[in-house]
Amino acid sequence: MLSKRLIVCLDVRNKKVTKGVKFKGNIDIGEPVELARQYYLDGVDELVFYDITASAEKRPIDIEMVAEVAKTIFIPFSVGGGISNVDDMRRALLAGAEKVSVNSLAVKNPEIIRQGAQAFGNQCIVLGMDAKKVPVSDTIKSGYEIVIQGGRTPTGKDALEWALQAQELGAGEICLNSIDADGTKEGYELELTRMVSEAVQIPVIASGGGGTCDHIVDVLQQGKADAALIASMVHYGDYTCSGIKEYVSKKGVKMRLK
Repeated sequence: MLSKRLIVCLDVRNKKVTKGVKFKGNIDIGEPVELARQYYLDGVDELVFYDITASAEKRPIDIEMVAEVAKTIFIPFSVGGGISNVDDMRRALLAGAEKVSVNSLAVKNPEIIRQGAQAFGNQCIVLGMDAKKVPVSDTIKSGYEIVIQGGRTPTGKDALEWALQAQELGAGEICLNSIDADGTKEGYELELTRMVSEAVQIPVIASGGGGTCDHIVDVLQQGKADAALIASMVHYGDYTCSGIKEYVSKKGVKMRLK
């Protein structure tokens, strides 16, 4: 059995790590480079860096910040935000990222997934999916709709169908974020996570709602995710990465420990 992964997300705005609830009410937490180094030393398996205002501001990802973070850590590092074409992907990878994440762009132009996978390999392309629970309908049969632009714009696209399509196009991994659970610290959306995890053959990262170690155990066991993404749990100093991994491991989930 492959080890499950713990991933910390750094949402960056104006060169500061920030955190909100359901994509609203963001407050600044600290410096991206310092926090990245801190979490790396504390044993996190991977880091995700999102330049959360790049797309809305119609500018490229902060490539200098990506390079600075990459210099300080020696673990897999994924970046997203402001990625609009294959050249942007190449710049991010050359700056030190191992993976690039596409979200709103991929919904608008699904071929970017195929293009990125062909240029750099499937393992480099992560599909970011923001999903919201909605009534089941003829178009949203799974009961979860894809929303884009930081949770502001519903697309009419079914989350499960989109996950399967992205896998077919060449995505090597899916980061599945529940808008309803995001930042609430009340637990991951297990139904959504399990549905997607069971349907695809590529790794699924569960995102949105992690507040306790038991939430992580639940999403890795019941939700069948391959990895759990956290932010608030460690940003506010309530938990450490090493402490979380030790607890989850003791609950029977295989984790890489120091």
